[in-house]
Amino acid sequence: MEEYTGITFGPDYLWHINNPELSDWFPHSEKPAIALCIFKEFYPDKQVEFASDLQYALHFEGRDLTDDEAYRHLLEKYSINPETFYNKLKSEEYKEQAYYEFSLVKQLQVSGYPCVLLQVNESKFHLLARGYTDYETLETRLINVLKELSEGN
Repeated sequence: MEEYTGITFGPDYLWHINNPELSDWFPHSEKPAIALCIFKEFYPDKQVEFASDLQYALHFEGRDLTDDEAYRHLLEKYSINPETFYNKLKSEEYKEQAYYEFSLVKQLQVSGYPCVLLQVNESKFHLLARGYTDYETLETRLINVLKELSEGN
């Protein structure tokens, strides 16, 4: 993956991957999904940036995203009150939002990541990429879909 994308996995992350018998990690998507739901309430226009920060925290910094403390540095970065965030992180309201989003992803038949969808309206989506896709290919697909949509109106 590093060869195709140019990204680098951090040594702490790789240690857990290469030493599963010694690692105490049990990765799970629930807590980061809840954190993203909370974040979107504060900064709806920066959700992709925050999601990217979560991926970096996991894959480069090697943070365990099932641990509440793994988010503290992002709270500082985005000026989110820790007490407010941690109360919301433990609430049923945000857990329900995260599970609603899991359900939506399942309905959209997203079976792996990364996956890029362009939402056209409440119920119409265009799949632009499934799995690693280079920028040029993604850009071409996006331009073609946008052109098709503009010609249809």
